[in-house]
Parts: sequence; C-alpha cells; structure tokens
Amino acid sequence: MSEQHQSKNSPIPSRGHGGPRHMPVQKARDAKGTLKRLAKYLGAYKLQLLFVIIAAILSTVFSIFSPKILAKAIDKIFNGLMAKMNGVPGAVIDFEAIGQILLWLIVLYIVSSLFMYIQQIIMVNISQKTIFQLRQEVHEKLERLPLKYFDRTPHGETLSRAINDIDNINNTMQQSVTQLITSVITFVGVIIMMLTISPVLALVCFLTIPLSIFATVKIAKRSQVQFRSQQATLGALNGHIEEMFTGHQIVKAFGHEKKAIEKFDGINDKLFESSWKSQFISGLIMPLMQFINNIGYVFVVVIGAIYASAGRITVGDVQAFIQYARQFSQPIQQLSNISNVIQSTIASAERVFDLLDEEEEAKNSDEQNVIDHPSGAVQFDSVYFSYKEDEELIKDLNIQIKPGQKVAIVGPTGAGKTTLINLLMRFYDLNRGSIKIDDVDISTMERGHLRSMFGMVLQDTWLFKGTIRDNIAYGKQGATDEEVSKAAALANAEHFIRTLPDGYETVINEDGSNISQGQKQLLTIARALLANPALLILDEATSSVDTRTEAQIQEAMAELMKNRTSFVIAHRLSTIKDADVILVMKNGQVIEQGNHEELLQQNGFYADLYNSQFSEVTA
Repeated sequence: MSEQHQSKNSPIPSRGHGGPRHMPVQKARDAKGTLKRLAKYLGAYKLQLLFVIIAAILSTVFSIFSPKILAKAIDKIFNGLMAKMNGVPGAVIDFEAIGQILLWLIVLYIVSSLFMYIQQIIMVNISQKTIFQLRQEVHEKLERLPLKYFDRTPHGETLSRAINDIDNINNTMQQSVTQLITSVITFVGVIIMMLTISPVLALVCFLTIPLSIFATVKIAKRSQVQFRSQQATLGALNGHIEEMFTGHQIVKAFGHEKKAIEKFDGINDKLFESSWKSQFISGLIMPLMQFINNIGYVFVVVIGAIYASAGRITVGDVQAFIQYARQFSQPIQQLSNISNVIQSTIASAERVFDLLDEEEEAKNSDEQNVIDHPSGAVQFDSVYFSYKEDEELIKDLNIQIKPGQKVAIVGPTGAGKTTLINLLMRFYDLNRGSIKIDDVDISTMERGHLRSMFGMVLQDTWLFKGTIRDNIAYGKQGATDEEVSKAAALANAEHFIRTLPDGYETVINEDGSNISQGQKQLLTIARALLANPALLILDEATSSVDTRTEAQIQEAMAELMKNRTSFVIAHRLSTIKDADVILVMKNGQVIEQGNHEELLQQNGFYADLYNSQFSEVTA
C-alpha cells in the first residue's frame, strides 16, 4: 500500500539519503519569459489589480497636488512680506487664506494615506492567494514526481525551492508590486506637474534620466549573476545541512565532524561571497543615483532662483518645483531598488518553475483497470529495465508467483532486488515487457489503486511526529480505536505501548528517539496489518534489532504474511528457509529459483551464499 496523506498535517517522509550535489545554475535562460509566467498568476486577479491601480493613482494624485497647493500658501506669505517691505498701504499677510490652504493640504494627505492603505490591503490579499496557489502547485507537483527525481536531487535543494524561493517571490509581490505601480504613477504625475510650472526646469531634470537608467542597467546585469548564484548556493547549503542532521549519528560514529564542518564552511563561504557581491554591486545603484540626482538638483535651484528673480515664475512655484524634483528622483530610486529585488525574484521564480517543469510520472492508462478482490497472483513477463539508457540492468526477466506464496528475493548488493520492488510498485516504469497482478497489466491501473493493494515494512522505518495511535491509524483511513488496538496486538506491539506513560497517546519525537528501533518496526507492522493488504513487501525488517525483539518481529511478520502474497528482500538467509519460492538474483537476472532445500541441492550460487553465511555464524 502506498502511504497516502490522510490530513494536511501529515508530513512527507524523507527517504533519508543524499544525492548528486546541486551545481550552481547558469545564466537565466529567459528572464523575460519567467516574469511573464509569474505575471500569469496575477492575471486571475485582474479586477482586484484594477482597484489597486485606481487606489494607487488616487493616492499618488492627491500626494502630487500637495506641493502645488502649498506653493499658493508660500506665495501669499511671500507677497504679503514683500508688500510690507515695499511700504504698500494696508499690506497684510492673509493668514485666513493660508489656513484654508493648509486645511485642504491636511485633507489631501489624509485621503492620500487612506487610498495607500486600501491598495496595500488589496495587494496583500492578492499576493497571499497567489503564493497559496504556487505553494499548492509545488506540493501537488512533488506528489506527481517520479522516484528518480528524489534519487538524484538532495532533499534540502527541493526544500529550498519549495520554501525559500517561494517566500522570496511572496515578499516581492507583497511589497514591490505596489511600490512599482506607485513609482510609475508618481513619475508620470510629477513630470506633468513640472511641465506646467516650467518646461525649461523640467528639461534639466529629464537630462538625469538617461544617466540613471544607464547606471541601473549596467549594475543590475552584474548583480543578477550573483543573485542567481546566491539562491543556488543557498539550496546547496540547505541540502548539506539536511543531510548532515539526518545522518548526524553516522557522522559522529565515523569521526567526520571536522569534514562535515569543512564542507559546510566551504559552501557557507561561497554563499557569503555571492551574497556579499550581489549586495555590494546592487548597493552601488543608490549612491550613483543620489549623485546624479544631486547634480540635477543643484542646476534646478540655480536656474529656478534666476527665473524667480526675473519674475518668470513665483517663489512658491520654485519651492513646488524643488519638491517635485525631489519626488521625481524618488520613483527612479525606488525603481532601481525594485530592480534589485526583481533580479533575486527572477532567480527564485526560475528555480520554482524548473521544479514545476520537471518530468512527471507517466500518465495512467485510460483503461484504468481495477481489481476489487486481488488474489495476489503476480507475473513478470519478459521484463526489461534500465536506470540509464546505455546500462540495462534487468533483461528478459520472467517470474510466475501464485497467490499466497512467500517469495524471498536474495542476492548480492546491486543485484536488482530493490529494483524489482520499485517496478512492482510502479515507482519506475518498464522499458519493455509487462508485470501482471491477477492477469491484469499494472500499467493499465491507476497508481494509487495499484499501491493500495500492497503493504510495506521496510528496513528503514518511517514514523511521523504524532501519537502512536495516529501512526498506526495511518494505514487505514477512518480507522477506529478498536481496529488500531487489534492491529497492535497482532503485531506484538500492544505490550510495550501499554507500558508507556501515555500509552497510545504517546507522541513520537521527530527523530523517533523516544522509542527503540524494534518498537518502531512493530508499529510499522501494526500499520501494515491495519491496512489489510493483499500483497506484502518486507525488506529485512529485523536486521538492526536484538535477538529477543527479532523473535517478536518475526512472529508479528508471520501473522502479517498469513494468506497474503509476500515479497521478502532477505539479507540473512536463515530467515527465509520457509519461503515457498526463493529468487536468487545477480546482475539483474534471476539465476536460480526454488525453495530452500531445492536450491541447496543444486549446489549453485545460493548454496555458496548460504554456506558462507553459515560458516561466518559458526566461526
């Protein structure tokens, strides 16, 4: 049986091994295409985005009009002062008019802030829904990926894409999108207001734009490479940390702590270097932008003062234009900052989309055959399989297994024992030939239905953080407490569960350190018993326990195998003497088959294996 999730909180089991080391990704194949693909996720919220744009426009427009209105107040003060200084009879400063202008300013600022708040609330809602969809797609994709993907990809690398990269995209959508909209509207609005005051002064400001764009583009191109390297190295670091913590006992047992630290330091140094370079290079944008803007600002002040003294524009307009000049530079600076964030987001989005584009398991056949009451007859018919195209592992394999038989699979490491099970469960698909259960080709069955016919008890036990009751009940949806207790009793697990302080409600730690290896194995057997499968796969479940616990597990497994077709991957040949059929594999081929006595009489490869183990025991 395939262990399907029963709830949203059920964790995904780790396979507990490393894989090929992740290499830093190359230059983005299509940054523009990645942005377009990311924009499609926002396309589902066109109406909300329209409201965001409208709110941003209103907020920005009200904000933009403020300096122009303030200019009127300054002109009234300036004109009143100048009239007094020139001795104009009855000259006064019209504070009542100034007060009304300031009141209008306060209203404008409040309304502007209100619309800014509205746009942020809507955008947060859009970004959270978008990221929710993206996370869901990634999770569903991981469920559809074939076993070979997890064999070749470190777990930490996959986690980095599913968590860190998506969080990076989330931050950009939540913060930078509204800033981008506001910056563009501010930029356009300020240009219009500056042109209405003085086209000449506006032209002076515009001359800084080409310089700003040139500096931003040049720096952004250099920083993009480093941002990509930063994200890739972060994935490699996560993979290393996950691997080291998963196998920390082995690392300590073999004294490789120093080696693990050195490797961590190497990756960490690389991450530091790429992070430092990306931030340093992108950090050059702001000082350069500020320098260019200050030069333009000086020219605006000087020319504005000349124009004001000549009476071509009012002092209030000069003050307003100076404010607009400052506002004019702000959106450019913001767009420059956003460009840095976008470089990082593109790198993250590309890595997430690479995951979503990974080749999935072959689609199920349209026939979708179903076996309602499987008897357990299994047939391998001219099976050919290879992990690599040029290295064929299994060639013309033919096996006939009758219902209820106990089938042991033995052979040296790399003989193809686990591969046989992977093919039977359709974790991998055949190159040629067929595997049938009750004369039904498994390639014509839905994978979930096929795997629901199997129960698995593996050498590497997997239990999730939760109560013992929940772990056993994982084998059957809607299992009752009575069914759980009955399964535990049949698996010889009832006694040790009752001795625990909280019994069935005992919570198993994340690393399972609060129960022994043998107790874990008994729980996995109870889980398989609860599932009541027609076929069983057992992978030397007693290899890491003491003799007394081994006897308990063997007794529980005997109960489990009653009236079921069982495939037992055996390493200790003494445990499979009672098997109905023993398949002896070597180099992907079944070179001998028969029961224990028959194979010993043949005096072949199996006899050599058995005698070598027996001599080791007696020695």
